[in-house]
Amino acid sequence: MKKIKSYNESRDGLLLIDKPAGCTSHDVVNAVRRQFVLKKVGHGGTLDPDATGLLVLLLGKGTRLSNHVMGGDKTYTGSFMLGRVTTTQDRSGDVLASNPWNHISRDQVEDAMKALCGDIFQLPPMVSAIKINGTPLYKLARQGQEVERKRRFVHIYRFALTEWSPPLISFEVICTKGTYVRTLAHDLGDSLGCGASLESLRRTASGAFKVCDALSMDVVRNLTLTELNEHVLPYEHFALNT
Repeated sequence: MKKIKSYNESRDGLLLIDKPAGCTSHDVVNAVRRQFVLKKVGHGGTLDPDATGLLVLLLGKGTRLSNHVMGGDKTYTGSFMLGRVTTTQDRSGDVLASNPWNHISRDQVEDAMKALCGDIFQLPPMVSAIKINGTPLYKLARQGQEVERKRRFVHIYRFALTEWSPPLISFEVICTKGTYVRTLAHDLGDSLGCGASLESLRRTASGAFKVCDALSMDVVRNLTLTELNEHVLPYEHFALNT
């Protein structure tokens, strides 16, 4: 990775990144900040380390658009595993139970998905970045603590089965900000009586932004400063439309 030697203040705006699995959203922010020597870099909505897909970076004055970008509806594709219940509601956690799932039909799964559409309340998972008295929940979870959390009101526009290969079920979900997709998988498993947990997740859209317009980190690592600026969506355009 080439590092730009001088501080860049020639571009303020948004940079669309296709985040790979295995790194945090903060890792991506730090990599771009260090490579291009930027003073202010943020993001418009985090992704779990195992998740891939659209991460909207905010550069310079673009950080002022954080609430606007975070407030947009989100679209995800992914898969969940029937019968497996974990501590994190996804495959990264310790397995709490492995339940029979063979009796579950496709119609049952699709009916359970439809039942989770519309206005719902979600209980945020303990392994999340939500803070209680200034401490992220995931840090408390690492200490073996479980604390009371407030349920969040979210809206699920679409939760649809896209591929039936049980126990692995592929899906698409369109939802409001703040939705935990792994909690959707967990709650669906509860409603079916066999349990379930998220296997994979990819964010394909955030508001009007699409992952098909994003740059991979491999591409970003080989950009010059001039080339980077060609991919930054200017702050002025979005500031005038917020």
